[in-house]
Amino acid sequence: MTSTNLIGGHVFVTGGLATGGLKYAAEIGAEMIQVFVTNPRGWALSVGNPAEDEKLAASGVQTFVHANYLINFGSPTPATLENSVAVTRHTLRRAAQVGARGVVVHTGSAVSQSREDALRQVREHLLPLLDEIDEDGPDLLLEPMAGQGQMLCATVQDLGPYLEALDHHPKVGVCLDTCHAFAAGHDLAAPDGVGATLDALNEIAPGRLRLIHANDSKDVCGSKKDRHENIGAGHIGAQAFADLMRHPVAAGISLCIETPGKGEKHREDIEVLKKLRSV
Repeated sequence: MTSTNLIGGHVFVTGGLATGGLKYAAEIGAEMIQVFVTNPRGWALSVGNPAEDEKLAASGVQTFVHANYLINFGSPTPATLENSVAVTRHTLRRAAQVGARGVVVHTGSAVSQSREDALRQVREHLLPLLDEIDEDGPDLLLEPMAGQGQMLCATVQDLGPYLEALDHHPKVGVCLDTCHAFAAGHDLAAPDGVGATLDALNEIAPGRLRLIHANDSKDVCGSKKDRHENIGAGHIGAQAFADLMRHPVAAGISLCIETPGKGEKHREDIEVLKKLRSV
């Protein structure tokens, strides 16, 4: 059924992107996966292993790629901006090679410059990369952050100006991180918190939700702190994830955990979400 939410997680890879990644996915019961295709905390560009890329692409497992954490198209530092362009271009190409549906990228920060100047940089440097993506290639998924510092996107309303800067390009999607949204002030734990948030998202970015990072929060709503917790063990609570999977805006959208721990803890979180899906 196209309306069913696949549930999976970011996989820890040992022994090859496909070999290790798919093995870990099986161990935790993941129905879809998210992977890194290059160092997430460095600018070096990994060429990958063509055999592993081909194996992952042929596996039929729904795959997303998370881009480098350092990417920031709003940065006033020329070197950061130059590296952000190079790494994003490289990651989009690698994502196509592994058959990924999308590349998740953090929306960045203005740092020490104005929001307007930062968004002009986003337009100048990111929009051309979107035009390079083949029609059947992966979408670029904007992930709003928790709201700390001079972040360009935190609330779903912040996506409006960002999408405008990118001319509402057809290859732009959204990745909603539940912990980030909660930290930014969307009270997902409130009785209609999930509904209000997804309705607002669909009004600002209709039809653009492509992936949900399903993470509980160690901190309270509005804390602006990005600290993930295991499902049901944080301030968001399990009910919000059940509400999320029943909302029409999230129909058919995959949930990917990025929760603390490895192995057994990840398997437990995925099992909790699968039970909530069937409620």
